[in-house]
Amino acid sequence: MGNIFIFSLLAGIISSILLIPLSKMTKETKVTGIAVAFTTILVLIVFGFFYLTKIDQNISTLWALILLVSVGGTIVSKGMERKLKGIISLGALGIGIYFLSAFVFNADEKYELSKMDEKVEIPAFDESVTPASVPPQFARNKMRKAFGQVPNTSYYELGNLQIQKVNGQFVYIAPVEFSGFFKWFKGEETPGYFTLSATDSSANPKFVQSSMKYTPSSYFQKNLERHIRLNYPKNIFYGDVQLEIDDDGKPYFIRTYGSFVTARNGFKAEGIVLVDPSTGKTEAFDLESAPAFLDGSVSPEAVSLQNSYYGNFVHGFWNSLFGKSDVKLPSDEGTEANVSPIFDENGVMYYFTDFTSPKEGVDSMLGYSLTNARTGKATFYTGNLEESYMDSRGALEIIDKKFIEKKWDGEMPVLYNFYGEASWLTPVLDSNGFLQNYFIVSAANPEISSYAETPNDALKKYKVALQREGSTLNGTSKAEEMKTSGEVLRVYKERIGDYTVVSFLLNNQQNYTVSSENNPLAIYLERGDKVSITYLDSGEDFLPVKKLSIDNIE
Repeated sequence: MGNIFIFSLLAGIISSILLIPLSKMTKETKVTGIAVAFTTILVLIVFGFFYLTKIDQNISTLWALILLVSVGGTIVSKGMERKLKGIISLGALGIGIYFLSAFVFNADEKYELSKMDEKVEIPAFDESVTPASVPPQFARNKMRKAFGQVPNTSYYELGNLQIQKVNGQFVYIAPVEFSGFFKWFKGEETPGYFTLSATDSSANPKFVQSSMKYTPSSYFQKNLERHIRLNYPKNIFYGDVQLEIDDDGKPYFIRTYGSFVTARNGFKAEGIVLVDPSTGKTEAFDLESAPAFLDGSVSPEAVSLQNSYYGNFVHGFWNSLFGKSDVKLPSDEGTEANVSPIFDENGVMYYFTDFTSPKEGVDSMLGYSLTNARTGKATFYTGNLEESYMDSRGALEIIDKKFIEKKWDGEMPVLYNFYGEASWLTPVLDSNGFLQNYFIVSAANPEISSYAETPNDALKKYKVALQREGSTLNGTSKAEEMKTSGEVLRVYKERIGDYTVVSFLLNNQQNYTVSSENNPLAIYLERGDKVSITYLDSGEDFLPVKKLSIDNIE
């Protein structure tokens, strides 16, 4: 608290010196309380401004105040004092112009700062794993219905939702927040937080008791953002505070800090401030040394900003407004600040964003990015350049048309590599926000789609849909390539378009499936044939065959 008093006092004294016409004051008036009164008023104004806004207390934040008081001082002063204050006001004006126009001149620097590594496609998804695909709106609805678990329920409301990996499980976390000033004044601390599985839509929320005094909904010195600001008065923060819990269930609030790109414009994430909400203890870490239990050290707002730099400023600021050559706009369909948090097979969290054309009426995707939520390092995936992928908005429109009579909508579309096919996986919710099914659609061929009550069931149906269209199924990231041979006991053939999908049972009591697209002679397969096959051990009921050899035919 002392820092803001000292900062306000210095700002008030300097402003009074610049504003009060010392050259016009007589010896008698100098000893009056005019200077003291002006200084006191300005100190109170500056203190109130910084206390309420929680803005950083760097000298650069005072340029507007210095400009106003120096211009006023120039007008009312005379002689050398007027000239001196005039020079100061011109300097403050120049600084203000520099600050206000920085966004025009630092576009190239922002682009270089946000530049991503480029690849074609993400690795194939392991279909034996359940993705963290429970939509946040559905999770919030379930938590609200379980709010009766909270003691003194009328005092509180549900806070912001955050996804995280805890003890190897993907869960949603939401703090219990005060519902108003008088509730905070009487309650003093919140009782805990909710957790809910992010992979199992049938799971129920669990309330965990853990008292928190420093929260986003507290007031005065217990307000979390103000508490962080008072402890780190000069740090530059970007994004909301987020709740994360360690593997023992202890909650912590974090906020991302960094630096401006130039002047007071732009942002580069550099670290986090960690707060124990029960004691108020704070600690700062750079991104590399952040505690291991933190999944989202870089705020989604900061990632969204970096995506904007990368997509808009490839050829500078003016091109982003007029020519728009090579400009690609990040999607606004994400669940957190226009990005969607997802996890890879190793449990590492990334923020997903797809990019689309700036041309109106075009739903073609120009690529997508994955940003590591701990380090901020991003990779841009171009997709198969020989094919045109639809963007997330296009996937949502397909869902709207598919369930137009039921008035169901899609939420949180995320692009996956399913069997070598770029595909959108989207939870589908009814008008009340309840989860109805999971919808998968090919990004390159919207006619290929499937839906089911669980993502894994939808994936199995999607595999069949791909085979019906004659697609060559590529293996998953973990499916091992195996070989076997045996006698065919049963055969089922289905003509789909230009190809035939053949399903067969070997005498090892295992089912297999193969398409005539990549194995043309499979159409001749009959009961009693002896075959040698190479297949993918994906753990499914019907294992995909990559190579098929029929005795006496090949």
